[in-house]
Amino acid sequence: MSVAIGASVSTLADPFAAGAEAAASIRDALGHAQPDLAVVFASGGHLSAPEALLEGIHDTLEPAALVGCGAGGVLGGGRELESGTAVAAWAASFGGAGHAQAFHAQLSGDDVDGEIDDLPSAAHATGTVLLTDPYSFPADAALASLAADAPAVPVLGGIASARTPQGSAALFLGEEVWETGAVGVHFDGVELLPCVSQGAAPFGRELTITAAEGNVITELAGRPALQTIESVIGELTPRERTLVAGGLLIGIVIDTGRPDYEQGDFLVRGVLGADRDTGAVAVGATVHAGQIVRLHARDARSADEDLRRSLALRVGALAGRSPAGALVFSCNGRGRQMFGTADHDAGAVMRELGGAPSAGFFAAGEIGPVGGRSFLHGFTATVAVFPS
Repeated sequence: MSVAIGASVSTLADPFAAGAEAAASIRDALGHAQPDLAVVFASGGHLSAPEALLEGIHDTLEPAALVGCGAGGVLGGGRELESGTAVAAWAASFGGAGHAQAFHAQLSGDDVDGEIDDLPSAAHATGTVLLTDPYSFPADAALASLAADAPAVPVLGGIASARTPQGSAALFLGEEVWETGAVGVHFDGVELLPCVSQGAAPFGRELTITAAEGNVITELAGRPALQTIESVIGELTPRERTLVAGGLLIGIVIDTGRPDYEQGDFLVRGVLGADRDTGAVAVGATVHAGQIVRLHARDARSADEDLRRSLALRVGALAGRSPAGALVFSCNGRGRQMFGTADHDAGAVMRELGGAPSAGFFAAGEIGPVGGRSFLHGFTATVAVFPS
């Protein structure tokens, strides 16, 4: 039996009614089969009573597992609701071929550098979705822990972008609401294709880091890093220089075992500062000598092209099968703010995946793999595509 997925968005103000409405639409799409997993994102007034929202979903849909979180905005079915009160729900039945293991993880004690408790191993997983609270849970440390167990398993998800009126996180697991930590799900026997669109275009020539320490690049191509970057900027077209002037980024190749590097091969990070006396440049990632880097900049056109190209590549990888559905994690700095129009990412996902059911949320940070490793990103759209 193939994978069946349904997704729905409700804008009803009452949380129980909104959950029931979204769940009823999904139930009908699944042919009344009990879903193995539901994923729920709630915004606005629903965060005053998230338990009622979950009750409405469970009473109607009865999912075997459920995860989700509070969101500044939600998306689904080609629509983006960047503010206000709404719920986006997504559910899948894997037809007996796969399993979803939901979990809640948190730090032991109050120390931000403490151990992470109850984060199950991903050693036997085919993919993971992780949703974290930005204040009480270290996403980077969790990604490192998961990678140590299973370096090839893709992790996708995002940072919760809204809190309850009391100021706590709203993380959903089953019918419970957790105020701290992270929730997630490991997939076993479920095929998942990760798509990461970083919304930035590369400019200029590739450069090799020849000296670095920590997150500071001291030399590029044997010359002071700042001097080399200024030289490359001087070679750009006027339009490219304008984009770079709006916010210079550095793209770092993670998987160096390829003959050529394209847009999606770079981990894009910000330039944090520079020292003109020494020529050193600080970036938002740990770097080392021998890595390849390239200048990047964000703009709406490159973000649009990159997302559509990345999704088309995933569809092509299905080798004739159709997408059953997708989970979407879009940066809360995208939407109208980046593209000037509504529904960009949600619409692109719907078009490129042939109308397959999709839902997601606007995150305060997005999780997805680049070069075989999963990272926390910004201004990114990450998509988990599930084949039929």
